[in-house]
Order: sequence, then C-alpha cells, then structure tokens
Amino acid sequence: MRKLFFSLVALVLMVCACSEQIDTSSRYVFKYNTVASYLESKPVYSQYVDLLKKVSINPNRSEVSSVYQLLTARGNYTVFAVTNDAIDAYLQDLVEEGLIAEPSWDAFTDSVKLDSIRSVIVRNSVIDGYDREDQRYSIEMVDMNTELALPTLSDHRLTINDSKTNSDSIFVNKVCPIDPLNHDIPVINGYIHQIHKVIAPKDESCARYLQNILDKKTEGYLMMARVIQACNLLDMLSKEIDQEYEQKYQRGLIPDMKDYQARSGGDKSATAGDPDAHAPEHRKYGYTIFAETDEYWRSQGIDPTAPDALQQLINWIQKNNMYLSDEKNKTDDNYDSPDHILYRWVTYHILPMRIPANKLVYHCNEIGYSPTRPGVYTLPVYEWYCTVGEGTRRLLKLYESKESQGVYLNRFPILDNEIQGTGAEIACDKNKQGIFIDKDGEKAVVNDITNACIYPISGPLAYTDAVRDNLGKERIRFDLFAMFPEAITNNIRRADSSEGKYQHVYVPQDQDYKYFDNVSILNEETHFIHYNGYRIDWPNYCQDEDKVFGKYDIMFTLPPVPKRGTYELRYKVLATGARGITQVYFGSDPNNLPAAGIPVNMAEGIAVTYAGEGGSWSDLSDDNRDDDQIIEIDHKLRNHGLMKAARHEFGENKTARDDYRQKRHILIRQTLDPSKTYYLRFKSVLDTDKKELYLDYFEWCPKEIYDNPSKPEDVW
Repeated sequence: MRKLFFSLVALVLMVCACSEQIDTSSRYVFKYNTVASYLESKPVYSQYVDLLKKVSINPNRSEVSSVYQLLTARGNYTVFAVTNDAIDAYLQDLVEEGLIAEPSWDAFTDSVKLDSIRSVIVRNSVIDGYDREDQRYSIEMVDMNTELALPTLSDHRLTINDSKTNSDSIFVNKVCPIDPLNHDIPVINGYIHQIHKVIAPKDESCARYLQNILDKKTEGYLMMARVIQACNLLDMLSKEIDQEYEQKYQRGLIPDMKDYQARSGGDKSATAGDPDAHAPEHRKYGYTIFAETDEYWRSQGIDPTAPDALQQLINWIQKNNMYLSDEKNKTDDNYDSPDHILYRWVTYHILPMRIPANKLVYHCNEIGYSPTRPGVYTLPVYEWYCTVGEGTRRLLKLYESKESQGVYLNRFPILDNEIQGTGAEIACDKNKQGIFIDKDGEKAVVNDITNACIYPISGPLAYTDAVRDNLGKERIRFDLFAMFPEAITNNIRRADSSEGKYQHVYVPQDQDYKYFDNVSILNEETHFIHYNGYRIDWPNYCQDEDKVFGKYDIMFTLPPVPKRGTYELRYKVLATGARGITQVYFGSDPNNLPAAGIPVNMAEGIAVTYAGEGGSWSDLSDDNRDDDQIIEIDHKLRNHGLMKAARHEFGENKTARDDYRQKRHILIRQTLDPSKTYYLRFKSVLDTDKKELYLDYFEWCPKEIYDNPSKPEDVW
C-alpha cells in the first residue's frame, strides 16, 4: 500500500510539473471561448497573443485586420499555439544565426526583419478551415506522418509525426513537439494545440537546399547534390512559383466558371454548396527526388567527398549496367548533355511534381479498402509517372500493396489475378522486388523545402534493360490527373478537403493561361472541370473524375510507352444521360491527328454499345458463369472494340466490372515507339453544349498481355 501511495504522489507531481494542466473531463468549458479569448486567458501564451495582434491576415494584400481578429470570429481554425518559452528559444536561435544581437524583440533594428519574424511565428501556426467543421484538425483525427490537407496562413502544409522511439511523443514537421496534455483543446471556432518550438520552415528552394549541402559538404545527400549540380539541374530545381500566373490571378484575369452545373447540363453528381468551379489560386512548380544516400555510396566503395567522385560514379554505373544497353551514352566532362550517362542516370531519380509522403500512391476505393481504416490495405495500388530530362521520356512506377509493407519503385510482383482470384500480391521474384522508399524515415525531407520532397531509397535506381522490359510487359493504367504534374504539386488531385475550391476545380482556358503543360484547350467553348470526389462514393478509378463541357475540343499529351511494340490504347467510360458523343483522334503530330475509329457514345452502357438498343447486361455479366464462359464473352466484346471495366475498384456495392454502365473502348491498336510523343484529342460531334465529355483513366496495354495465347488478360 505504501509503495502504491508514493507512486500516486509521483504521478500527481509529474502532472503538476507540466506547463499547463488540462482537466479533459471539463473541456466543454472551453467551448464558451473563441481561440482568441482562450489564448488571452492563459499567461503562457502572452507573447504569442501579442504577435497575433500585430500580424495582418494577408500582408500581401495590405490587409488591415490582424490574425487575432480573425481568431475572434466564427470559423474553423486549427492553431498551434506557441508558448513564451518556445518564442524565447526561437529568439535565441536568431542570435546564434547572427540576425539579432540579443534574444529580445527590442534587438531588431530593421522593421522589415521584425515584421518577417513575427509573420513566421504567427502565419505558420494557424490553419483556416473556412466554413467546414471537418476542416478543423484535432490530433486524434489526423493520420500520423500525413501532410495536412489545408495550408497554414503562410501557405505551408504541415505534417503531424509520431516518434519512432516514444509512442507518446507527437511533433509538427518532425521537430516541433506538441504538448502531450495540452492539445485537442476545443473552442467555439476550432482546436488549439500547444507546441514547444516555433514552426519555422526554412523557406528555401530545392536548389538552395542542395547548394547548402554542397557548401558545407553535409553528409546525407552530398553525392546526389554533386551530380545534380554537375548536370546543370539546379536552375530547374530553383523554380518555385509561376509569377506570371500569380499576377494574372491576383488581377482577376484567371476567371472561375460561374454556376457550372447550369452550364454543364445540371449533372447531379456535381452537387455541392458552392455553385462555382474555381480556378487554382497558384501555379507552383514542384519536384520529388528519390536519392541513394551517401551511406549507400560508401558501401559501394565511393567517397562522396572525393575530388573524382563523379568519375567513380560513372565507372560504377557502367560496371553495374545501370543504363539502357541500346543507348549511346557519352562519358566525357559535359555532364549536362542529355546524352551523357550521368545525366540520364540522375534525371531518372527526379519527378516533375512535389509528392508528399502520404500521396506517393493513393488508397481510396480499391476493393476492401475503407478510408475509416486508412492503414489497412487490401489490393495493390500503383502510379506511373514520367521523369524529368531533356531528349527522353521514361516511366517510373510507384507501387504499394498489403504484402509489400511500404511503397516501392519499379516493383513487378506476381498477383493473384485469375478470374476467381483475390487481386492481391502473392509473390515477388528477388530481382523484381524494386526499391523501397523510406518515406517516413529521418532522412526524408518533406517540409523544409518549398518546392520539393527528397526521399531516401534502399538501393540503386536506374532505367535499365530489365526495368524497361518489365514495364513493357504490364498494362499501364493512368488516371487522367496523374498525367498533370501541376495537379499534384498544387494539391488539386485527390485533395483531402470538402472545401468547394478543392472539390470542383476549373482548369483555365488556354486563352487565359495554359495551366497544364499536357493539355491543349482548342477553342473558347471548351470548359474543363476536375471533380475531386473527396468523401463521395463515386465508382471511378480514384473516385475523382473529370468533365469537359460545351462544344468542346481538347487534346492531351500522353505518357510514353516503355518500349517499341504493339499496344492498345483504352478509354474507360461510366455512362449516364449527362454524357455526349465524342470523336477521338490519335497520333504523333498534334496538328494533324487522324480519327481513331467511330464516335464514342458515352451515354450508352456496354450492352447497348455492343448489341444495340436490345442489348442486355444479363447476356454479358459474369454472374453465374464459369471461367470459360466469361473468357468467351470478353473475347466477343473485344472483337467489337470493347471491354468491361476493371474489377480493381469498388462502388455502389459492386466492382466496376460488375457495373452495366461502365466500359472500356479500345481506341487504337498500333505499333508505338518510346521516342515519340503521342496525343489524344476529343471533339464533340453534337450541336448541343449541354452534354459532357467524361474522363477517368486510360490504359496502354502491350500485345504480350492482350494477345497472349496461353493466358488471357486479367480482369483486374
């Protein structure tokens, strides 16, 4: 009993030692406070409150209202409130950096610097969730190691991290501790979380980040930084935001699409509280780098600090066949030549979009997956993205399954993809396991660079004969918005927000500004909208879908095929009465594309397209049929240029393959070359401007899969 008594006393003392005691059973009391009034009542936040009153909501627009005033109003705010001790520690850091002479606000002699530091502390600590309660973030509702969907007032996105060593420790951006007791404090207009270090992202470009590594010879990514510098890629990695677009948007020259439902024919799948589809606020540039660490290079006998490290790496690339054997590679000192072996090697490590750790692949509506259990995976999911580099376009595959235990690059497993199979990964040959991305590790750089993420990888990455050949042996399914790096960098694709400006995004017309490099809007009557589908049960590949309205004429630049060969290009349709009829064109000359077959009627389900008005889904469905019968029906459909949708995704209590409205059109079957760029154009053949073009995903499928005499193409 005595031992128990002392244990209880120790526990009480430990709790009392915390900076602020919160009785969670009485938290309803705080709901009578706003964020502002709660903070004002706590002496531990006195400096922070003073700063809130001095920092304007939007200094770039000469906003006179302070952030404090914002936090007194109705709304849904998430506030990472900084303690006095944390602010004092930050001022001491500024002393050590030589910015001020002593850790005091009076030490600032430059008013611009003073305003800048105040803004850093305040604007990085507040997230405005607008008018939606589901956009005020409590820690218990956030998935760990996930970037929050909405940005701070400074337009940074924060990541909430758990500790690898202490399950009770939670951080913002890995380094700013959240108080274990004083978080998830509910008030009238949001949540408050006490933090013990100022959130101060470095606000530097990827180029500046790598240059600092070079200047200081910092271990970690020194070798990668040296190669990127030698190949003259730092200029590319310095690009952060399209200033021309920024200025046009601020001047109101990038219009929204007003009352988009009425103009689109009133498709009820477009219902939302906001009647308008909004143009993107920014056009930022972004990059993702998958990097071998210096530790790895040392294991290979290469010293990243050595004067001849680049030549050592070139020798290693050649010795280990880390290149395509049929390419003529230069090995001289002109590293920035697109034909140089080092340039080709390093550009295959870089994607032209910034991808946060939780969006390297998307788990959303594959069979068995539920967003209420985000860490419980079922079927494999994958993306194929085109890497950077002049003179060549190459695909990099990102893959994750329940069995893989993480995201991999260029993994080519064996799947249980028979007709009666599960679709899951059942095995993976040792030489096809791919390269693990350590997206949550200490070396992952996600929040400190404004325009990039850097992820350490488990082994050497290269576009080799084996990688190309394996890519050329699989069906490549690409969601439309995976084709647009700008959509990923600017948080348009799969934005985790119910806010109207994220749910319905209006792509600017080319006459106003060409927002996506891989899209050409060919007339002024074409209106292109992205429907995000967040928390909407749509039976699309990644739940989102895209629509084009008006008497449209629009052209897309397609991803490359992996290797020369015969391919089919497929186009998936989900038929409704809102869809129209479109003529499709395909080819390598964007100014002279030949028609690809007869017009596609997107209002017809697959049975009607196949057999006419009398067509019956019961004649085509898999229900109560054995494998041979299913294969025979699929063969008949293919003879008419049709396929059922894939079994992979799930919607309305059935898979897409079991939905009579869904179909894939085989648009072309041709010999294609990876050195050529191919374009796909859609043009309305109807007089009305009220019928829409539906867009979800496309597929490249090699002859080896669709015309395999020993194994029919899988249903997944």
